[in-house]
Amino acid sequence: MHKSKELQEFLLEKAWQLTEEWYESLDKSETSGVYRTKDPKAIKLLKEQNYSFHLHFCNLFVQDEPVFLKELEGWVLKVASDEQHLSTPEYLIVREFFRTRDQYLTFINEFLFHNQDTYSQEVIDLWNHYIVKTIDKIVVWYIERYHEFSLKRLQSQQEMINELSSPVITLHEEVALLPLVGDIDTMRAKYILEQTLQQCYEKGVNKLLIDLSGVVMVDTMVAHQIFQLIESLELIGVHAIISGIRPEIAQTAVQLGLNFDNIDVSVKLANSIQALALNK
Repeated sequence: MHKSKELQEFLLEKAWQLTEEWYESLDKSETSGVYRTKDPKAIKLLKEQNYSFHLHFCNLFVQDEPVFLKELEGWVLKVASDEQHLSTPEYLIVREFFRTRDQYLTFINEFLFHNQDTYSQEVIDLWNHYIVKTIDKIVVWYIERYHEFSLKRLQSQQEMINELSSPVITLHEEVALLPLVGDIDTMRAKYILEQTLQQCYEKGVNKLLIDLSGVVMVDTMVAHQIFQLIESLELIGVHAIISGIRPEIAQTAVQLGLNFDNIDVSVKLANSIQALALNK
């Protein structure tokens, strides 16, 4: 059996020393991430997180594995979702787990030095085996959680970018402008459709200028969805006027057989605004 109350107590007594030695030997020259911080509060938090890990990890030698891993889960979830750790490259985090593993292997030797001939080689090998095995398991577990939180944060950022990149800007009373800039893929086109309809409805818009002069390229599906947007706007009482259609977009639309007969088209946004001013 790898369990040993004596070893657990020895490691618990060394827990803060483990943290201090780990931090002192930490490579703080990295260009980004939690480990290079010079903020005293951030350093204090980093040490507390590391110390908390040791308090949990020492229980490896007294608890059954399912209980041990369940208790450690809270630490993994908390640290993996920490903003400072999320901004730290994964390979740096993995490196620190492995350095911590080496710390434990070293302290096992120190424990054995003070308890010579007390434990069999079989028991010693089991301790080392469980340390390596458990750290490996925690690394995989941590990276899985880290990846989940990173994807959620990325999705949230993408939604914010999409929202900012498709604003309906009120120009005058019931007239608004939708300036589209950059590449439009199928996902963004779907988002533009949903958000534009919602914003036009909420703002009471009846004329919407859609400016495509900042759009470099669209594929066949996106061109079709832009026309779907125009048709959907008509259904809620919003008349769309398109400006700034590039030759590539026009060519794609013609190849699709999309009908421009009932759509107001202007070469430049300024022309659309001027026409609206004259008709006011």
